[in-house]
Amino acid sequence: MLRKIGLLILGLMFCLCTGCAVNPVTGEEELMFFQQGQDVEIGQKYAPEIEKQLTGRIDDQQLQNYIDYVGQKIVRVSHNADFDFHFVAVKDKSVNALSLPGGYVYIAAGMLEKLRTEAQLAAVLSHEIVHVVARDSMNAMSNQIGIELLLSAVISDKTPQGVAAAANLTRQIFSLRYSRQDEQTADETAVDYMVAAGYNPYGMIETMQLLQNEHGSTTIDFLSTHPSPQNRIAYLTQKINARYHNLTGLKIGKEDYQKAVLERLPK
Repeated sequence: MLRKIGLLILGLMFCLCTGCAVNPVTGEEELMFFQQGQDVEIGQKYAPEIEKQLTGRIDDQQLQNYIDYVGQKIVRVSHNADFDFHFVAVKDKSVNALSLPGGYVYIAAGMLEKLRTEAQLAAVLSHEIVHVVARDSMNAMSNQIGIELLLSAVISDKTPQGVAAAANLTRQIFSLRYSRQDEQTADETAVDYMVAAGYNPYGMIETMQLLQNEHGSTTIDFLSTHPSPQNRIAYLTQKINARYHNLTGLKIGKEDYQKAVLERLPK
């Protein structure tokens, strides 16, 4: 009973605080169900469990530093350059990457094994960074998991009920889907971030082609929650050819990626 009363009070406080905010990526005013500080709180709470479900981080600090270096390089040119992001390479063999509210970004060993250049890595990380900056992750969780469960998750304790609620929410996070418009915005903005950070934007096209080619023979977890690469390749190619085709000297980073990632991944 006391727990229900606590949730009711928290819900009332939430309703009073809910309002519109400008999406920093699109510049449009949107209804935001949570304050940004709550994004961070939920991310901090569930990051350890997500990491555990992804079989833990890869035990190679040099590799982790490289992933973080590339990610932070992109964050510095994003719409929220001062936000505290955390980039982690995990042991999971799925071809996948995902982000949590509050700036937690995970890329699986299975994805790292498929990529071949630093620009392709930048493409994957940029896409997830946009979802966090635009608060797509938080909105998807609010709409698909439910505000009540999220509120409950924030105040859940170590009781069996609290642990069960946390496990339930964690499972649902893995199946979150973004709208088609959110995905296209993330793709196109990620290209802008890549160029601003000094990366060749065709790394994004290459990544989509890689995922499309693999999709025929392998289950791609990344594609289970994202649109098919085929349509994405079309609008990304159009954008890059129109805006960035004359740029030169942008980094591809094949040798750097080979040494920092492919030669260090656990066999």
